[in-house]
Amino acid sequence: AMKEYNEEPKDYSSEALEEDMIFVGLVGMIDPVREEVKDAIKECNSAGIRPIMITGDHIDTAVAIAKELGIIKDKNEAITGAMLNEISDEDFDESIEKYSVYARVQPEHKVRIVNTWKKKGKISAMTGDGVNDAPAIKNADIGVGMGITGTDVTKNVADMVLADDNFATIVCAVKEGRRIYDNIRKSIQFLLSSNLSEVVAIFFATIVGFVILKPVHLLWINLITDCFPALALGTEKEEDDIMRRKPRDASEGI
Repeated sequence: AMKEYNEEPKDYSSEALEEDMIFVGLVGMIDPVREEVKDAIKECNSAGIRPIMITGDHIDTAVAIAKELGIIKDKNEAITGAMLNEISDEDFDESIEKYSVYARVQPEHKVRIVNTWKKKGKISAMTGDGVNDAPAIKNADIGVGMGITGTDVTKNVADMVLADDNFATIVCAVKEGRRIYDNIRKSIQFLLSSNLSEVVAIFFATIVGFVILKPVHLLWINLITDCFPALALGTEKEEDDIMRRKPRDASEGI
């Protein structure tokens, strides 16, 4: 707003200057969503990971951002901390899957959300940077702290700390984790199959009194033909569909 004077005002106080003003315009500010986050959310959905937004902001702000990111499609998928207080634990156990956005929440709400998902048998990861996030981060299966804006308390209780405070980095970490797990399985399968065939061949050859491989041959197999292919499998790139698979069961054996 502005105000015109024909002569210099005698009183420069805010009370005297800021009245009878002429409206000029309205300025709005927004903390823009990082471009890479939209793609990261899509990748989460295809990989069987469900992103949940928990914020202290107003529910309208949270819903607008969540819709932009593709986390929700309708406002009915959002709930406030005050509304959550009115829901019993039994009812929340039944209805938690309906909600993907939580607004105006308190620290105890975050812990309740994490624990309820865990009770349903889901693996939960919680991100945060403030002291009020620490209890939920500690209760989650995977606590993720922020390396730049995060408090020392949050970073100390976290299992993983993001050096760049970027959500997309979590998705990259999931992808890398799946690649490593796949490569461990490939290496083990290769070593088991090659060594088992070796053992079986030597065993039956010994029974019939035939020397199929001498010690130097076995040493060559174990040092050269077992070692380098296993190392190569351990450094192999990820499969094309690695982020289109659903998460494996946590109790599943390797």
